[in-house]
Amino acid sequence: MMTIDPVLVLAPIFLTTELLSLALCMALASLRRSGLPGVQQWLLANLAVVIYLPLLGLRGVIPDCLSIVLANGLLALSAALYYAGCACFLGRKPHWPWLSVGVVLQMVAVAYWRYVENDLPLRVMAISVYGAVVCTATAWLMLQHYHGRRHSVHYRLLTGLSCLFAVAQVVRSIYFATLQPVPTDVMLASGWNILLLCIGAAIMPSLSMAAVLMLHEALQTEAEDAANRDFMTGALSRKHLFATGQHLILKAAATRRPLTLLLIDLDHFKAINDTYGHAAGDEVLRAFADMVREQLRGRDALGRLGGEEFAVLLPEANLPAAQLVAERLRLRAQQQVVSCTTGECHYSISIGVACWQGGESFDQLCQRADLALYEAKHSGRNRVHVSQLKDAPALLAG
Repeated sequence: MMTIDPVLVLAPIFLTTELLSLALCMALASLRRSGLPGVQQWLLANLAVVIYLPLLGLRGVIPDCLSIVLANGLLALSAALYYAGCACFLGRKPHWPWLSVGVVLQMVAVAYWRYVENDLPLRVMAISVYGAVVCTATAWLMLQHYHGRRHSVHYRLLTGLSCLFAVAQVVRSIYFATLQPVPTDVMLASGWNILLLCIGAAIMPSLSMAAVLMLHEALQTEAEDAANRDFMTGALSRKHLFATGQHLILKAAATRRPLTLLLIDLDHFKAINDTYGHAAGDEVLRAFADMVREQLRGRDALGRLGGEEFAVLLPEANLPAAQLVAERLRLRAQQQVVSCTTGECHYSISIGVACWQGGESFDQLCQRADLALYEAKHSGRNRVHVSQLKDAPALLAG
């Protein structure tokens, strides 16, 4: 059996792990002000590793209650904190009672197999089994939350690493089970044991790097949303709405599926501002946007063109279906009461509807919907007007 001097191999690896954990602590500490969930737990997990490694390295110099029991308790706490960070980041409860019980049970098992029965294989098996359970739970947690941007490579990386490290911990546990009753120095210095120790040392830095990548992606997503959305109502910005409309037109042309645009204007909005105040007007805009989002499908898009004018894109909705949506929105707006500090405010909306015709640009579609909106307002407001198909050739020609 090939043997290697463990000190020569593990000392530089553990030193590298210590430095990486310190660097990750600084990186995560810099992200605390971001307000993203999970940062605090991931930071504490790395701090636990930073304390754990020196205690482990001082075995034989300091009492075993510190270098073995406390050190491995910190390692278990680090794993629990990392799982808790993932749960918080994904909007789930971390189940602290179960995590705490696991940490305490591991420390009890390590203390028992050190002071009651000095059994190194069973001690290592207890540590490895707990690590495998936490890594498996982390991978399962991530798999349950693959949606939206969480299909990204960073989420898959964390899931894959968790699975890999869970397998490594199981293999280490099985390996030490074969060393019963008493492992020799030759067995402990084998290449397999050194390899498994190296993998164990890489667990927290690797998982934490994946966590930092996920945090970076979340911050990037927030920045993109801030640039692409109206800060007051959460609707798409004018620029992003037009980009979305152009994309949906290309898709409609390729699939030969309908696309309908609603242009919506809040009636007499200036009077609302003059009567109830601009703060009340802002509340009305927010309440209106929230109401519209509740009525739309996931594929639909709500955008704010400016002031009190909004637009709704309805992909794969023909003219009759879009008319029903528009009428439903009109009725809901008419019935909605917005409570403001200056009183209860009622409002109504006018809607222009236009269905995309082959060959139209998004600007031309907007022009037809705008003409329909003008007709709705000119006819008395609080109504829906549909663009006639005869308007399309004239705009295309012009």
